[in-house]
Amino acid sequence: MNVFQKAVNFYTQHPKILGYSTVSLLMAVIEQIFSSVLFQCPCNSAFENMLYGLSFLLAPAFILFLIGYMVNAEMWLLLTGKCSQENHWQCSSGRTCAYLCQLLQVTAKALVAPLAWIAVALLRANYYECAASGSSLAVNYFCKENITDCQTQLPKMPCDKKLSGKIANGRLTLQAQSELFGWLLIVAIMTVALISTCFSHCCSTASYLQLEFWKMYSKTERELFETKAKEHATKLAERNTERFFEATDAAPFHIPSREDWRKISIWYTFNSQEQYYSMLHKYANTNSG
Repeated sequence: MNVFQKAVNFYTQHPKILGYSTVSLLMAVIEQIFSSVLFQCPCNSAFENMLYGLSFLLAPAFILFLIGYMVNAEMWLLLTGKCSQENHWQCSSGRTCAYLCQLLQVTAKALVAPLAWIAVALLRANYYECAASGSSLAVNYFCKENITDCQTQLPKMPCDKKLSGKIANGRLTLQAQSELFGWLLIVAIMTVALISTCFSHCCSTASYLQLEFWKMYSKTERELFETKAKEHATKLAERNTERFFEATDAAPFHIPSREDWRKISIWYTFNSQEQYYSMLHKYANTNSG
């Protein structure tokens, strides 16, 4: 029970790790379903094997990448209004650099699920085995002797275990290669994640505890903003509905202006000189509202 409580406390304090772990586990389950129910290597020709294997390996990853963009609110925060006429000419080198850095952060988050899918798929080896059996590299590797007959039999290997023994244990070799690539991908992802985290902390103008406070504030502000926005929207809807059905005089009701919404919707970058923790925090201290 004590170990379980420690695990709960750890994941509570590190929500990103919990989120990434959940995504990885979900990708493993979905990949298992795809592999068991949908995937069946054609084993007809080299081209069909490669196309079919790569489709199951890369197409779901690309779809997950697009979904990662679509469900990320930060992506729409960056994109909204950028193509309007009033913002079209408000570009500078500094803003462009900041915008690209922010887009890179969003892209990194969107890549979590696709990379998890590819890593899990490589560890299971089904898709790679099917695709690699149709590649010219596999022909050069396995068919050093009697190329014509071996080249004909190689695409059938994923569907026929007996052929694997005849072609220099080809199936086991492809599975080993796939698992190796899977582990290399995982190691590369973890290494890049660690280096980028260390770099961001090293270049930060805020201390570690201040960054932790910033995270707590951002989470609390977002929750309170959503609650207050829902209450405000409900009151406004009730006011307008009563005005329509009962023809009563509508009481004055404050609605944030378009400019107010724009000010709090800009992506916020921490500045140690201003000591604000969000655009809403800055707005509350620099505008009368």
